[in-house]
Amino acid sequence: MRGQFLCTIALAIALFSSAATAQTNPLWHEVKTKNYLPHMTWPEVRDLLTRSDVALIPVPAIEQHGPQTPIGTDYYAGVERLKLIAQKTDALVVPVLLAGQSPYHMHFPGTITLSTDTMQRVYFETAQSLIHHGFRRILLHDSHAGNQYVTRYVVDRINQETQAVALNLNDAVATMRAPTASNSPSATQTFDRHGGVGETSSALYLFPSLVDLDKATQPQLTFPPHLSRMLPLVTAGDRAATMMFLAEALKAKETGKQTSTAEMSQTGVWSERDPREATAEQGRRATEAFVEAAVRFIDRWKELRPMQSP
Repeated sequence: MRGQFLCTIALAIALFSSAATAQTNPLWHEVKTKNYLPHMTWPEVRDLLTRSDVALIPVPAIEQHGPQTPIGTDYYAGVERLKLIAQKTDALVVPVLLAGQSPYHMHFPGTITLSTDTMQRVYFETAQSLIHHGFRRILLHDSHAGNQYVTRYVVDRINQETQAVALNLNDAVATMRAPTASNSPSATQTFDRHGGVGETSSALYLFPSLVDLDKATQPQLTFPPHLSRMLPLVTAGDRAATMMFLAEALKAKETGKQTSTAEMSQTGVWSERDPREATAEQGRRATEAFVEAAVRFIDRWKELRPMQSP
């Protein structure tokens, strides 16, 4: 009798647990992250404001990244890097948009591109909201390099039109790194940019479950002749050649420059290297170097300009 009773209780508990589990979204796997705005309550933001007035805003893109990495690569890379920074020095991570400026990727399905005006208005109004709540230092992070000019415009608007101070985080990180560039050509350097070994390695470290290296292939790149002649100088770190090269490369097909991604790469990967060379270890080193430099900069900013009372 006792055994039957215990079996009945066990069955009831099992049925209750099953019912409870059935009422929970099976696709939900996020873990609450400190200082990440979408996960926070308003009292938690209020509490953060007693310790820090720094906000970190990713400026990403929703665009193709080859067959092996997701269309959300720039979004996840930016958000995950900022979350790592915010664990080491108090700052609010504020994702606002997924899409950015990506007109040169539009021949690959899934890419979304926004106008300069749309982007600058959204990010400036985001800054205004943060300023209203008491944030006075704002760092915008270009996790998609194509957004950098919009970002710098927004930074200038914030500095010129509000009581807050804004900076481009990528520029800030550069101030914390030792000079490395040399203008002398080097045969050991290889062109590796969009969707290449570097980006794929970072993806393997930051969001590995979304990467499928088995789908990667060696890109076959085609450049207009004058850009092909510049390429060895670009890979060698020649800053003048790189400025000229990027002013023409990766531009919408409608410009007639013959440098949209589809015109230069059948897979959408813009690299002379095989993305299958990517490793999570390479991604870890690159990520940690960026995060550590960002933390050093933010901590120095806090030291040089202590947080002011509201």
